[in-house]
Amino acid sequence: MRFISIEEHFASPGFIAGPGKGFFETLKNSSKVGAATARRLTDIGDARIAEMDAAGIDKQVLSLNSPGVEQADREVAIDCALAANDFLFEATRKHPTRIAGFASLPIQAPEVAAAELKRCVRELGFKGANINGHTRGRYLDDPAFEPILAMAEELDTPLYLHPTPPPQAVIDALYRGFSPDVTRIFSTAGWGWHLETATHLLRMVLGGVFDRHERLKLIIGHMGEALPFMAPRLNRNLPQAVTKLRRPVIDYLRTNVHYTFGGFNFDATFLNLLNEFGAERILFSVDYPFGSMLEARDFLLSRPISGPDMDMIAWRNAEKLLGLFPSAAATSAN
Repeated sequence: MRFISIEEHFASPGFIAGPGKGFFETLKNSSKVGAATARRLTDIGDARIAEMDAAGIDKQVLSLNSPGVEQADREVAIDCALAANDFLFEATRKHPTRIAGFASLPIQAPEVAAAELKRCVRELGFKGANINGHTRGRYLDDPAFEPILAMAEELDTPLYLHPTPPPQAVIDALYRGFSPDVTRIFSTAGWGWHLETATHLLRMVLGGVFDRHERLKLIIGHMGEALPFMAPRLNRNLPQAVTKLRRPVIDYLRTNVHYTFGGFNFDATFLNLLNEFGAERILFSVDYPFGSMLEARDFLLSRPISGPDMDMIAWRNAEKLLGLFPSAAATSAN
């Protein structure tokens, strides 16, 4: 059995010194576990490969850790994103059969971001791009981001829409009134950033992004960020007579979007995703180093699904979507 995991993270030197400094320092100083996680984020070489070997993971697709560059000033974002992509490229060049990359994009500068996406895919061999949510309250349905979406469609390469904290005004309105720790977790990994990501994707659907870019491919994580649970109700209550879209809402979620489950090793949630969107839409993921590779692998292997569905989720879907092909050694070993 092969495993390709596609929501896996790293931190580049420029990110640690720049847009990610606060996050990285907080993580590193939070606990022994946090310090170990921070250390793993910086390693995209031999130590990571050794952990992959121990867990039976054949390939990781890496992306710059949240908060990425999306909340930075324009020039800082450009410099950090391009440097992070070059840093990641060196790892993919050193370990071409084990590590692949998603580009970091300075989407505050859409034309620059589109050119960087083209460079990363055409010249560096990256498999798409990772976008960490909104950019200071602006979402991908904003017409300003059309060059990025058009380039992703032209290159036939997916965009991974990763969570980020909601805009501060949303945090103030919905998540204040508790201890700092409760507000922080409630507004992010406990609840807020999952709904934030689902809402971002729905803004793209309802804003006609997929009517304008019919071949655009998106990936979201965490078992679909609650969308499998809500999809039938959304589809019923937002009919085409209201949306004026070319297709029902649920069609876009079934044809333009793929789903991963890193960090969400929960049986009922997995079955909901599987029943609503099918095995052909699900991609294996760990959310490393925040999740355990071994636990994610064992979770999938223990699901009561057929062998063909297991293969699709574990590696075939990623191989097809991202154009990842096994080496001769990997093929003979499996």
